[in-house]
Amino acid sequence: MHPEAPPMTSQAPLQAPLTLEALRGLVASGEIHTVALAFTDMQGRLQGKRFAAGHFLDEVVAHGSEGCAYLLAVDVELNTVPGYTMASWETGYGDFVFRPDLDTLRRVPWQPGTALVTADLAWEDGTPVAASPRQILKRQLDRLAERGLTAWAGTELEFIVFRDTYEQAWERGYRTLTPANQYNADYSLLATARIEPLLARIRNEMGAAGLVVESAKGECNLGQHEIAFRYDRALTTCDQHSVYKTGAKEIASQEGMALTFMAKYDEREGNSCHIHLSLRDADGSPAFADDNGHMSSLMRHFLAGQLAAMRELTLLYAPNINSYKRYRPGSFAPTAVAWGPDNRTCSLRVVGHGPSLRFENRAPGGDVNPYLAIAGMIAAGLHGIEQRLELPEPCTGNAYSADYAHLPTTLREAAELWAGSELAKAAFGPDVVQHYLTMAQVEQDAFDTAVTDWERYRSFERM
Repeated sequence: MHPEAPPMTSQAPLQAPLTLEALRGLVASGEIHTVALAFTDMQGRLQGKRFAAGHFLDEVVAHGSEGCAYLLAVDVELNTVPGYTMASWETGYGDFVFRPDLDTLRRVPWQPGTALVTADLAWEDGTPVAASPRQILKRQLDRLAERGLTAWAGTELEFIVFRDTYEQAWERGYRTLTPANQYNADYSLLATARIEPLLARIRNEMGAAGLVVESAKGECNLGQHEIAFRYDRALTTCDQHSVYKTGAKEIASQEGMALTFMAKYDEREGNSCHIHLSLRDADGSPAFADDNGHMSSLMRHFLAGQLAAMRELTLLYAPNINSYKRYRPGSFAPTAVAWGPDNRTCSLRVVGHGPSLRFENRAPGGDVNPYLAIAGMIAAGLHGIEQRLELPEPCTGNAYSADYAHLPTTLREAAELWAGSELAKAAFGPDVVQHYLTMAQVEQDAFDTAVTDWERYRSFERM
């Protein structure tokens, strides 16, 4: 995902898929009639509004638009919950402001006549909303910039496709669904051809939305697939990740199908979201390789920081109850806090050569919020650089059976480690740490009070 590319300076502007002037022309000609303004919420979902295109150009471009601050203080089902300080019944659930980042303006080919732009969130006085995932990442990118560094990232997001609609899946309680493939389709051209009409639509329409598509392939679970996109600056990659995730679901729905990014749908292989990360210096040159093409001292410190912070920052990589079901030996999802060269049993895998040298974080699943995960990776890496941490010897064997520290096995354990992390408090601020601790506690409480199908099947008659 990180082939050698022409160097770019850290000041190079984002390459907008659609300029504001081009949008004005498309609106005037009647080709665009709707503009969606969206941000990525805590759960990694696009939330926002659709505007009449003329109103967007006349008012929203200059002034933004208001939205209820409860969008960063609710659970997955948008229920208001106690524990958040930024928005509550006591504060009256006021508004924050959606401020369009016009560098992210793009067409939405799967929604005719529609453009989309990503928003930053601010309070009425103009100060950023610190708990917003995009703002959390931007703060870490600023810390890198102070050192003359920029982060480049790619996300490899897997999903499972079903030949049922989302409505049918809901009515069936997400049971007895028909996967798009009946057998392991990993790298199989024959099996992926069976749903190539869907995969081709996603690839081609994401390309028309400004994402650079690389490939599509089958994966191990039944109906499981992956579409890969070219790496980019970290913020751009996260913006595009969110657009892709929503767009893929919308396209699947239009095709009478459904797909899921949940980390672990069944007892087979889960959906991963491996994140590749590298750094460039102020001249745009790769910073992870030395003059001989080997790991630079900066990369060694940065990677050592990942290991040191992995357990206490796992909440950013695995944010849900279901996330932890992936971490099983022999599952291609990691269990050990270990690194190795091209070793898929480790949580951190070093890949690439020379200018493309990078590492892959294999802990995140398909349910990850990319802004939070990459912010965590940068914060961990900066910790390693600042403390000049030494990188231990690599794992060259089976990390599942070796004697390494273990990733947290439950959301409860990860939340406790996050709450006690001085590194997290220093990097993100105590308020942000408390905000996402509340998110984890809300999910844990909801799960603790739920009665599952597993319990009914085991207990209804036989207990």
